[in-house]
Amino acid sequence: MGCSKSQLLLVLLLSLAWLVPAWGEDKEAQVEEGVVEEEEEEVFSDELLEEEGVLVLHQRNFERALHEHRLLLVEFYAPWCGHCQALAPEFTRAAGILKNDSMGLRLAKVDAIEETDLSAEFGVTAYPVLKLFRDGNRTHPIDFTGTRDAEGIVRWMRQKAGPSTELLQDEASAQEFIASQDVVVVGFFKDLQSKAAQGFYEIASDAVDVTFGVSNRTELFQKYSVTPDTVCLFKKFDEKRADFPLDMELGLNKEELSRFIVLHSLELVMEFTSQNSPKIFGAKILNHLLLFINKTLEAHQEILGSFQAAAPPFRGQVLFVLIDVNGEGAQVLQYFGLKSHEAPTMRFINIETNRKYRMATDEFTSQAVGSFAQAVLDGKVQPHFMSEEVPEDWDKHPVKILVGKNFEQVAYDETKNVFVKFYAPWCTHCKEMAPVWEALGEKYKDHENIIIAKLDATANEIMNLTIRGYPTLHYFPAGPDRKMIEYKSARDLETFSKFLENGGMLPAEETSPVVSRPADSGCCCSKEVIWTNSSPPTFR
Repeated sequence: MGCSKSQLLLVLLLSLAWLVPAWGEDKEAQVEEGVVEEEEEEVFSDELLEEEGVLVLHQRNFERALHEHRLLLVEFYAPWCGHCQALAPEFTRAAGILKNDSMGLRLAKVDAIEETDLSAEFGVTAYPVLKLFRDGNRTHPIDFTGTRDAEGIVRWMRQKAGPSTELLQDEASAQEFIASQDVVVVGFFKDLQSKAAQGFYEIASDAVDVTFGVSNRTELFQKYSVTPDTVCLFKKFDEKRADFPLDMELGLNKEELSRFIVLHSLELVMEFTSQNSPKIFGAKILNHLLLFINKTLEAHQEILGSFQAAAPPFRGQVLFVLIDVNGEGAQVLQYFGLKSHEAPTMRFINIETNRKYRMATDEFTSQAVGSFAQAVLDGKVQPHFMSEEVPEDWDKHPVKILVGKNFEQVAYDETKNVFVKFYAPWCTHCKEMAPVWEALGEKYKDHENIIIAKLDATANEIMNLTIRGYPTLHYFPAGPDRKMIEYKSARDLETFSKFLENGGMLPAEETSPVVSRPADSGCCCSKEVIWTNSSPPTFR
């Protein structure tokens, strides 16, 4: 019995000898893990770091930033987005100005690709997106509506921080106020506490690039020949002034007044520049009439006078836009299939349908310009579709080359299944996909009923087919039905092949769209600059 106990004791001692080092190792591992956790907490703490005056935010410090800064403008960006890269120096410059401002206004940025939770929380699907957070309120940020340059950002932020309107007490202050800006809006109200006046204040607080004043002084009513409860827009161009009298029974309609201010703040003819671009597309006028001229030529300058004379009857219906082919407007030429030497010429475009129209002859009298614009609005002019000439060797390569003039014949051939890539020559995504598309063409070059093709959508347009982003892939199956299927799945040779060999369909488990980047087409084609998407967009 005693021998048995000794043996048992020996076994226990040997077991402990094995276990003790293991316990030590576990202890060391736990310590190491604790160090790692502490290090991770230090890296991802709520500390607010800056880059050139711009706060760098992420999930862990976002809430702290909101509470420490009364007004915080946050840019959600993607590192690869061209629009974001163009905005960056302006955003940085604005941050430097505001950081030294006594009003406590700050700018911040969030890498929306890395911080997916924040992007989802604030509905960020395109880039860049700018949102203003006030007094720590996380649930109701305000969308930025100013111009995207340093001055515009600073002006917008200061306007949000200060009072929305300036009280005009006498004739001297009113005259000074009206002369201070190119455009000002003055509300003349009998009662500054009335419901109409309150609505006016609300519009003023949300307005962009317009300064607002208000008065209840009888002498000012007389000075400017207005009846009480009238809003006047004073400007240093065109007709100099526009009045918006309130309906005596219905009072102030905020939507109508806001629209009135936007329309009358615009010049009758807007020149396309980096400064004016946000105004042109922000006006939400769907019809644009573009005059292409070379401003260095005197003969072209004379045409501008007729163009301006034709504009007034179309205010609110058609936006008249001047394109200087010798200036910033040169980037617009390719989208309309034009060369600079073809100026002067005009094009009409509806930016919702992307339909373009051209005059039968380039005649530039005010009557001819007005008649052309009205004829398009009345549906009496057929759309104009751009097309390159058909290359002689268009069908000699594995990937066939389509243009506007041969698209119908090839894509809707009842005996062929045609898979077409619609691309832009400058698009990075298109270039990345090109080798795979060439390999697909090589694989199916000897198939009698399958055609792999490509079409430069910046130089060729197809009736009833609008391309919004690049690359866009459409499959046109054989048969008389003229069907078209948009391909939205993975862009690799294996998946393309399965799609083709299954008659333009993928097995159910493989039909989920696979996109290489969030908002894949958002950086290449912005609806706001739709008639500049023939080249890498300069303006958002």
